[in-house]
Amino acid sequence: IEMILSLGEILVDMLQDGDCYQRFLGGAPFNVAVYAKRAGAKVGFVGRVGKDSFGKFLIEKSKIFGLDELFIQTDEKRNTTLAFVFLEKGERDFAFFRNDTADYNITVNEIDFSRFQDLNIINLGSLMLSTAQGVKTAEEVVRKTKDIGAKLSFDVNYRSDIFRSVEEAREIFAPIIDKADILKFSIAEIKLFAMTDDLDEALVKFNKKDRLLVVTMGSEGSLCYYNGNKIFTKTIKVDAIDTTGAGDAFWGTFLACIEKKSWTEENVLFSLEKANEIGAKTTQHHGAIKY
Repeated sequence: IEMILSLGEILVDMLQDGDCYQRFLGGAPFNVAVYAKRAGAKVGFVGRVGKDSFGKFLIEKSKIFGLDELFIQTDEKRNTTLAFVFLEKGERDFAFFRNDTADYNITVNEIDFSRFQDLNIINLGSLMLSTAQGVKTAEEVVRKTKDIGAKLSFDVNYRSDIFRSVEEAREIFAPIIDKADILKFSIAEIKLFAMTDDLDEALVKFNKKDRLLVVTMGSEGSLCYYNGNKIFTKTIKVDAIDTTGAGDAFWGTFLACIEKKSWTEENVLFSLEKANEIGAKTTQHHGAIKY
């Protein structure tokens, strides 16, 4: 059975509840792994936490989702990364506490890639790219992905508060974007990174032969651009109470649905529709993952 391996940040989302905060599992690559598993794929996850109570919480809670392979490194010196999430009418704002924290200090040479059998897709998280060490980690993962002949999945997932500027992010992301076989932007991100307000122009800019280029469009739906063919589908209507993790739910579901199929228009459309549905439903509960 083929497998999806998601690699990158696992962290604690501290969700505002009046004057208090509730803690939830978070981190886009971990969320993607959980939703890919729920959509029926065989899934592994690699991440890193601190040797603190938040790290213990993540290690303990991460076991309940039944991932096929779970490899969470424990950092002896660094703390677990925290993301404070502020909600305003269902939309969220983030404040990250991650100054030399564990999430982007994954030690790639500690990962035995042979234990993840029949790797088909390796999904890489983007938060690590905000640090020099994280960029090195990402480069090693990309190299390893290409070496074993797996497809590289990359969700741009740009966070303005952890990069000095969008110009810096464009430059840092470029080599990873260039090598991605399956690439995801939100509609705001693709326009920002392509430096144009014209979506068609942006699609052409990031088009590459045999690449699945996916753009999420919130309540409008999503589209995939593949070898010059644009496939668009609307999403279901819901009343969103918390959009945290909606993009991750979409992406995990999409990867699971497309993984074992040829990339025909019919299969891409089915994968987008299923991903839209799960992404939308995720906005109806607090936190990225219901458990």
